[in-house]
Formats: sequence, structure tokens, C-alpha cells
Amino acid sequence: MRQRHSFHLDRGDHSVTVNVRSGWITETELLVDGREIAFHRVHGHGVYPLTLAAELAEEPPLPLAVRLERTGTPEHPLACVLELRGAVHPMPERTER
Repeated sequence: MRQRHSFHLDRGDHSVTVNVRSGWITETELLVDGREIAFHRVHGHGVYPLTLAAELAEEPPLPLAVRLERTGTPEHPLACVLELRGAVHPMPERTER
């Protein structure tokens, strides 16, 4: 059975979203302002911690990274944080509607 997780955070005029679909193949996509910026695919249930890098479209471009880690809890098996301007911001998990 595939599991899906989605994390989202708005920072200023920008939005950052991380979607994870896991099963036989785990796919992780990083979207910045609705555009796919980074993508990771691996066979199995994922390799964590996983860090994906991107940039915010500013002048000059502003680098960012998102880091996914296993939590060890069945209710929320993954945690995601946004690293931006030297600060770490927890990204809340979206719930399915």
C-alpha cells in the first residue's frame, strides 16, 4: 500500500511544498511557488535523512534546503524542515481532505 505525505510552508511571498509517495518506489518532489524544482526516486521505502536543495527566485537567488527524517512514530512517520537564511523552520504536514 502506498503512503502519501505532504508538507507545506509559506515564507514571505513564496511557498514551499514537499510531497512524498512511498511504496515499492519512493518518490519525493520539492515544489517552490508551485513549480517542481527537485525530484528524488528510490526503490523501497526511502533513504532518510534526505535533503533536497533549491533556490527562491529573488535577486540574487536565495538558496534553501528541505530535510526529511524518519520520526519513529506511526502517526507521523516523517518530519520535514526548511532551511533558509541560516534558520530551520519545521514544515507542518498537510492532512488529506
